Amino acid sequence: MNLYSDSSHDTEPTTIGPRKRSHAQAAVKPPKEKPGKAGKQGSNKPPWITEVWDWSRTLSIAVIVVLLFHYFVFNLSTVKGQSMEPTLYEKEWLFINKYTYKFGGSPERSDIIILKDPSEGVGKKEYLVKRVVGIPGDTIEIRQGQLYRNGQLVVESYTDTEIEDLDYGPLKLDDDRYFVMGDNRHARASKDSRIFGPVSKDMIRGRADFILWPIIKLNSL
Repeated sequence: MNLYSDSSHDTEPTTIGPRKRSHAQAAVKPPKEKPGKAGKQGSNKPPWITEVWDWSRTLSIAVIVVLLFHYFVFNLSTVKGQSMEPTLYEKEWLFINKYTYKFGGSPERSDIIILKDPSEGVGKKEYLVKRVVGIPGDTIEIRQGQLYRNGQLVVESYTDTEIEDLDYGPLKLDDDRYFVMGDNRHARASKDSRIFGPVSKDMIRGRADFILWPIIKLNSL
């Protein structure tokens, strides 16, 4: 009796098939597309519309910036008339500093300022350019063709003649009142505080800091 059996004949054949993946090797699923993305891609605007929008936005920002600077910081003003000769002449362009007076500063003696015309009548102009010769608390007097401030003669190197108009004052300036005059001291050459009186700070729009044009006259004031 043959008790030996060959196990190789009794073993079932191994089945060959796809290998099972472990949990660590799980397949990564592709990301899901967000709903509506395909719709957006299909509704792209033409390039020229995007370009027009970008230009419009840039231009709008530039205009806003310029307006803010014009209101709060500076603007340009053109000289009209002869009342500030020989310092300023007609058609010269001035750089007007608005920032200083709007944010705490006050006009000082000898400042050249732009102010709203306080006078009334047919000859009224919207704005005037004048020089500050008196500040709050000063006593102003014009006597024998000379300007006196607080009893002291004022040496005005920016003028080319004595004051040819009538004597004035003495007048003591109240709080928030400024006495302004044109540098042209010939008879009836300047409409200023001798005619319409001292002006308040809220009438003053800014300080002329530079002559910008003509270029040969470029200079600080």
